[in-house]
Formats: sequence, structure tokens, C-alpha cells
Amino acid sequence: MKRPEIETKIMNPLIGTTIPLPAYATSGAAAMDLRACLENPRTLQPGETVLIPSGIAISILDPGLVALLVPRSGLGIKHGIVLANTVGVIDSDYQGEIGIGIVNRGAKPYTIEPGERICQMLFMPVLQADLRLVAEFCQESERGTGGFGSTGVS
Repeated sequence: MKRPEIETKIMNPLIGTTIPLPAYATSGAAAMDLRACLENPRTLQPGETVLIPSGIAISILDPGLVALLVPRSGLGIKHGIVLANTVGVIDSDYQGEIGIGIVNRGAKPYTIEPGERICQMLFMPVLQADLRLVAEFCQESERGTGGFGSTGVS
């Protein structure tokens, strides 16, 4: 299967020179690493949230695709560094620089180094749906209106 080609624009001259372009770390990787496009290290205090530039913009232009920014598990588990909004959505029609919201939920300050891999970008198919208003659902599900914890504890 041929990979879709996503137009990518360099927004900061550090990208492609001192900071590598986003890339898949292995042939089986589902997402490509995005790096902190910084000239100098940036220390985040516990509880602090910052917006880190990626140095790139993309143009998907296919409403059947979305780019999702997801955390790097090692940063989250080892240091408490996660995405501020848990998952970032880059719509197919957005063409501005990708900003990466990072929060330090750890107990210690953490320094983001220039070019450090800070999140991953995953491309996924999108299915847009139309909402149809009804007074009652056509068919009741097994769960029905059962909310949080209604399916039991495993």
C-alpha cells in the first residue's frame, strides 16, 4: 500500500539542519517523532504548561485524514511529561505551524533539550458523520444509559 504524501513546510531553519525532520523511528512504527524546535533548553517546573514549536507545518488537504499528536510513553512514565490536551488534533485544513502543548505533571523540573523527541504524530482515517435527531433510539443497547463503572470491575 502506498503511503499518502503529506506536504510539509519548514517554518524554522533549525529543522533539517541541526534538528532532524520528523521521521518514523523503525519500519514498524505507527507514528513519527516530532522534536522540540528550540534554540536553547527549556526547563518546565512541576505543574507548568508550555507550547513548544515543532518547526513544521503540514497540509493534509484530505478530509478523510487527520494527524493526531500523542505523547511519548517514556517521557510520561519516567518524567511525567505529557501533552497538555492528552491528544492533539490537526485537522486536514490546518496549515499553520504545529505547536506542541506540554505539561510537567511530574514532581521534579524537567529540561526539554533542542531537538528532543517530545511527542509523536500519527495519521488516521476520519469518518465524518451527520447527526440525526430522534426522540427515542431505534434499538436499546445492552448497556443502555449505564454510566461510569456500570460495566463492572475486572
